[in-house]
Amino acid sequence: MQIRLERVNSIGRKIGINDDKGIVIAIFIVLIIVSVVAAVYFIAFPAKPEGYSTIYLLDTQKTADNYPAMLVANYNSTFSVWVAVENHRGATTQFQVLTEITPNLSTIPVNTPAINTTTITLENGKSWQSLQTITENQVGSYSVIFELWRLNPDTSTYEFTNNYCVLNIQVSS
Repeated sequence: MQIRLERVNSIGRKIGINDDKGIVIAIFIVLIIVSVVAAVYFIAFPAKPEGYSTIYLLDTQKTADNYPAMLVANYNSTFSVWVAVENHRGATTQFQVLTEITPNLSTIPVNTPAINTTTITLENGKSWQSLQTITENQVGSYSVIFELWRLNPDTSTYEFTNNYCVLNIQVSS
């Protein structure tokens, strides 16, 4: 500890301060220098945000307001929603959108066969929209799930992105 105190006093004497006030000023100057170096480093090498992708639903008027909820079997049991995907991953990416219907939503991704699979390739910063039409004629409560999967170029397999949308519908007779 004594060696460090002598070193700080030495810095204080070099800048022309010989009393105990010199210690405080020397420490203050060192802190300023370290702060400036850290600021220059973070300005020169900013952290890049991690890329992402997203999926969302819009109603037939392309708003997030009037989603179908009640259907009548064999009468008006068909509905449409716009499915949109955005790519902000930093590179062109291939995706799959899986549409699934289940009466018992217990896990995501859903372990049920897809009623529709759409494969799309999106450049970075681009989006895709498609009007998806779904029909359900069986009476009951259902979850319609739209899952977003991404092609892993290293393994050539699709991986779940943990992005999904759930639309709950009721089909009555």
